Order: sequence, then C-alpha cells, then structure tokens
Amino acid sequence: MDSSKRNKNQNSLYIDTEALSTLALVKAGLISPVDKLMNEKEAKEVDRTKMYKGVPFPFAFLLAPKGKRNYKTLENLKKGDAVDLISENKKVGELIVEDTFRIDPIERVHNIYGTADTHHPGVKNTISRLGEIAVSGEYTVDYPLIDDNIKRIQQMITKTGAKVISSMLLAANPLNRAHEKIIRQAIDESDLLVIFLRKPFTSAGLRYDIRHKALMTFVDNFLPRNKVIIVPFENTYIFAGYNELILDALLAKNYGCTQLVIGKNHGGLGLYYDQNRLASIFDECKNIGIQIKTIDEYVYCDTCRTLVSTRTCPHGQHHHVHYHSDSILKLMQSGLVPPTILVRKEVSANILASLFPNRFDNLQEMHYSLMPGSGLLEQQNEEQFYLKLIKLYQTSSLT
Repeated sequence: MDSSKRNKNQNSLYIDTEALSTLALVKAGLISPVDKLMNEKEAKEVDRTKMYKGVPFPFAFLLAPKGKRNYKTLENLKKGDAVDLISENKKVGELIVEDTFRIDPIERVHNIYGTADTHHPGVKNTISRLGEIAVSGEYTVDYPLIDDNIKRIQQMITKTGAKVISSMLLAANPLNRAHEKIIRQAIDESDLLVIFLRKPFTSAGLRYDIRHKALMTFVDNFLPRNKVIIVPFENTYIFAGYNELILDALLAKNYGCTQLVIGKNHGGLGLYYDQNRLASIFDECKNIGIQIKTIDEYVYCDTCRTLVSTRTCPHGQHHHVHYHSDSILKLMQSGLVPPTILVRKEVSANILASLFPNRFDNLQEMHYSLMPGSGLLEQQNEEQFYLKLIKLYQTSSLT
C-alpha cells in the first residue's frame, strides 16, 4: 500500500486536452468495442488486421505522450505502477500500468492518415505531440462534457420516443443553404436528428461558439421542435485520418443513433481492393451495426432557379453555384454579406455581428438614415442592422 502511494506521488504523465478528450470518449464506451489502451500485442494485431474484437478499427488505440518529462517517466514505469494523468497543471485521471513498449511515430501517423508527409496538417500536428514509448493499462479520467452529452441524447430519445435516429457530423463553417437542405432531408426520414457539431482543437475558421449560435438560430426558428439536438463533438486527431468514417460510424452508433448521414463527396467513401474484390466503406460498416446513408451534393442552378441535386439537374456545371465553405467564409471574414442563395440572412447577420462587434460608430444614425421603420424610436443592435441591410439588397424596382 505504501509502495503504491509512493509510486502514485512520483509518477505523472502530462497530456493535452485533445488526448484527454480521446481517452474520455473511449472510457465512456463511445468508441466501443475499444474500451482501453491497447498493449503491444493488441496494437500490432489491430494495425495489421484493421479489426478489433470482430469490428473494423483502423489503427491501434495508444497513449504515447511526447516530452522529456514523459519520456523519463515512461522509461522507468513498471507493471502495477500508478500514474497520475495531468492536463493543464491539473490531475484529470489515473492509470495503472500494464505494459510499456516502444513505437515508431512515423509508422503510427501513417496508420492514422495513410501518409507520413509532414505537409499534411494532421500529420504535422500528430508528430509534434507523439512520443516514442506507449503505455497500456486500466485508467480513469474526469471529463464531464462527454457524460453530459450522453445524458442529453438519451433524454431526448426517451422524451420523443424516437426509433429511427439519424446523425451527421457537421462543421458548419459556416452554415449554408446546402447544409440546411441536407438537415431537412435527414429530419424528413427519421424521428430524431443528432447533429454532432465539430469542435476542433485548432483556431482555424469560425470559433465554435459562433458556429453553434448560427446553427441554433436555424434550428430554433426554421425546424420542427424536438426533432433536432445539437451535440458538441471534440474533433480529436483520431477522427482526422482517412479512416475517419469508420470512427464516425462507431461514435454515432454508441451514442444510440441508428443511421449516419454523409455526403456523396465525403473523402472516406473511396473504393479499394480487398482480397481481389472491390470494396467500400459500406462493407466495413456492416459489422458496426449502423446504416450509412449518402446524400447527393447540392448546388444552386441559375436556370432552375433553386437548390438542386447535381444528379438530377439537367443543366451543366456552368449554371451551378457551389456551396464552397472556405470561399463563403472568406466573404464573411472580409465583412461582406454572402448572397442569400448561399447563406440564410438570419445566419449571415448572426455571424457578421459576432465577427465584427462594435463595427459601426454611429449604428443608430445609420439605421435611421438608411432603413424603413415603424416611425418609433427603436434601439437597434448590429444583428438587426444586418438583417435590414440584407433586405435592402433584395429590394428593387429597377432592371
């Protein structure tokens, strides 16, 4: 007992919040059948077969934190040692050592991303945080966010009595009309839709709170009540590889969903040869126990004058306006209002007001100078100003 306490006080591993979130997902059963850190034998078997306990799993689940302090600790650990898990200078869990073993970081990133090219952003990020010694064993972690998400989804399923539960993983960076079309289609074919809103550990694109608020604006005002629940999904490095769709399917299934909705242009849908037979992700997901439903790519056709599927529209690509998220985001980051065929005006106003707070020195004066009103003196905020400005763009008697 004294020895255990002494080891516990002496041994600490320092992990970042991305590793903590990943450990918590597994401990909560959301990547089941993976329920622990794999030992050396299990890790090699999974990397070789891409299977774990009869279910597709693309690479070994390991903890190999980088850093001089971690390396020194891992070198000296013995079976049965207790190790504190430290994140942001706070103890967040504990691990009882089963085994430690050396890994090849380059081989590891290749198993995750299908490449070790450091020009790949995921590869560069993972190599920077991946050590050379992995540790396995039973562990506990404290991460309330994931437990809260599980409870919220289960409560919504119970409340609505939903049987067909669709899910999608969405960045909404920013939310556009094509996203809206896909969301409506998913709701139409299910009792409940769970939107896992990606929350990456990088600062690229719109902040999570801005994207969440914009999505809530659409859901609360333009969709049926109790048909959609938005859940933050911390997009850790294990979901960034070329096998991400398998992990997405496992996650959605373990949250209680019966269907995963994806676009037909999803990068994880590629065909490959397996034992001289053409296979796809649908073959992989048969053993996971969730239906994968694909949805067509949507564009705006200037001849049809509406949102259409590229599969059903008879007009050529030169008639199509594509919903390219990066380009729409650049418009907004430049302070420009996207056309309403690209982004709903309520969403645009919400995002622009968040991106450019206190942008106008004399907002009330501009409002009364430019906008029609009720004749009463009304205090206007920036979001309301953008909404009325967008309406002016749509108002014309001139051709």
